[in-house]
Parts: sequence; C-alpha cells; structure tokens
Amino acid sequence: MKWILLSISTLILIVIGYYSFSIIQFSSKIHHPTQDPTQTALNQEIGGPNGPAPTPYQPPVWEGKERVNILLLGGDGRESNDRGRSDTSLILSIDPSTKKVSLFSLLRDTYVKIPGRGMNKLNAAFSFGGPELSMKTIEEFTGLPIHYYFYVDMDSFITLVDAIDGVDLEVEKDLKYSDKADKPEYQIDLKKGFQHLNGNQALQYARFRHDALSDYSRTERQRKLLKVIGEKLQSTTSLLKLPSILDKIAPYMTTNMDLGDMLKLANLGYHIRANTIETVQLPPMDLLHEEKIDGSDVITTDEQQIKKYITDIFYETKETSTN
Repeated sequence: MKWILLSISTLILIVIGYYSFSIIQFSSKIHHPTQDPTQTALNQEIGGPNGPAPTPYQPPVWEGKERVNILLLGGDGRESNDRGRSDTSLILSIDPSTKKVSLFSLLRDTYVKIPGRGMNKLNAAFSFGGPELSMKTIEEFTGLPIHYYFYVDMDSFITLVDAIDGVDLEVEKDLKYSDKADKPEYQIDLKKGFQHLNGNQALQYARFRHDALSDYSRTERQRKLLKVIGEKLQSTTSLLKLPSILDKIAPYMTTNMDLGDMLKLANLGYHIRANTIETVQLPPMDLLHEEKIDGSDVITTDEQQIKKYITDIFYETKETSTN
C-alpha cells in the first residue's frame, strides 16, 4: 500500500509539473506589451492639456479571492499593420468563491464615452487606443473593474479551434456573405444543420451578422460557440493535448496577464464547467434604443441601468448558489 500511494503521489506531481511547465512555456511565448503606443490619448483625458502630469492608466489588481473580470477582444484588422476596430468584445467574469461564471457580450455599436475621444461606438476604443483604452472604456461603461485582457485575431482563433480538432455545432440557418476586403479564407458560406466545424468554419459562424438581427444574433452565436469550445477544451482528449494547444496558440495572443495569475486562473478554471456558464448580452434588449447619430446607426442605453442590471445578475447568481 505504501508503494502504491507513493507511486500515485509521484504520478500526480509529474502531471502537475507537466501542466505547470506548459503554462510557463505559454506565458513565455505569448505577447506581453510593455506600453500601449496610444497611451497619450488616455493620459491627456486624465490630466488634461494644462493640468497635472497624468498618471498612466493601470488596471485594478486582482488579489485572487474577489471576482475577476477578463476582457476578451477579437480584432478585425485585415492587414498586419492595421489594428482595426474590435470585432468582438466579451467580459468573462468569474467568482472564485461560488465558481460561478458570467460571459457578457457587448454590442459593438453601443454609443459610449471613450476617454480622450468623446462619444463613439464601443468598438472604436480599440482602434483609438488598443486593449488598454478598451479596458478603461468598458470598465466605465459597465462599472466592472477589468483586471486583464486577452486579444486574438482571426488567424489565432482558427488555430485554436483546429488545435482542439474542431467543434460540433448546430448551425441555425444558411449563413452566406462575401466581402472584397477579406481574404478568400474569411468569406462566409455555411449550411444549416448540425455539423463539425473546423477553425475557418467556426470563425465564419462567429463573424456572420448580415441578417435582420445583425449584431444581436451574432453575439448570441459567439456566446454559444465559446461555450462549445470551452466544453471541448475540458474534455479528456483536449486536456491531454493541452500543452500542444497552448504551444500552437501562444504566438497569436496578446495579454497583460502575468505568469502567477495565469497559474491561479488555471487552478480556478479546473473547478468550472463550461456548460454552467451564464451568457448575457449587453445592453439587453429591454435597455437599448436604436438611434442615428451624426449619420451613423448606434445603440444608446442608460449606463446606470446597465450597472444595476449587472449587479442584479451577480446578486441573483449568488443567492441561487447558496439556496
């Protein structure tokens, strides 16, 4: 019995060491920007042109026990030197005490205040100031402290889905759209029905918004797809391939998360099941208005109502978990 226990303990230590080493390697290969090139615009908003010297914006520190909020950004830049606007903005919010997770998808045309730039569509913040300005803008809009961000572009999303050997998904209807600005592999052409999607097809599913519901249905599909990807990542097969998956996607990702917090979140994520994630659209349908401002179609909402809406979701989630 002693030798059996010793063998099991050794095996556990080897497995833990193996996956910890994989995360360390992932952290070393992923891109960690030291300074946003457009930080000046955000600093001027804080200090003013004639005011005191501005303090560079710093995301709030996550101590490990309170709720952590991670901004997931997907870019639509077509060229390597074109940052573009954020095609996708989602907030992954995790409560370490209850292990409850909420996934908020933000409508890209929401009309918000962008520090240093005035009122504009939410997805313009990324174009003006990169991930940091997106974090600050969304933090002020939602009232949620945004601790980290992960940015991926089209190619990295394809790589991730292909690394887990694709996903099985019900495509609700035929999806077809062509754009001369996109590369041939980014053109959208999917048929209705349950099917196995590779990385390119999954990206088509996530990007399509050329129907009557436009971004409303698109963000719903994105939340659905992310849950399926999360479930696939938690499968036994994908867990065994995790080191290889991390190695493949690392070069295509950018984050402000350091190694220590990656390890903490990896441990936290082990206890979370993807199929229990609550998905929410922001703003919700009953709190938004479609308007035209300066010739552009935008979505307006009341920020205070949005903040209360989010607080109510967290409160109800906590109440449900304790009953």
